[in-house]
Amino acid sequence: MSKVCAICGKGQMSGNKVSHSNIKTRRSWGANVHKVDVNINGKMQNVYVCTRCQRTLKKVEND
Repeated sequence: MSKVCAICGKGQMSGNKVSHSNIKTRRSWGANVHKVDVNINGKMQNVYVCTRCQRTLKKVEND
């Protein structure tokens, strides 16, 4: 099972691996998610959050 961001829903993406001879084979990319303690609805929860959402949360906390 691929990990999914609890905030934005970003998850696994798929596409083609293209070799030097231009042969295409299917492959997948996982989202860059980390397990983080986040305050959701007044509760601290340990959830997977993508790095883009971590950056945004950090900006909101500093204001």
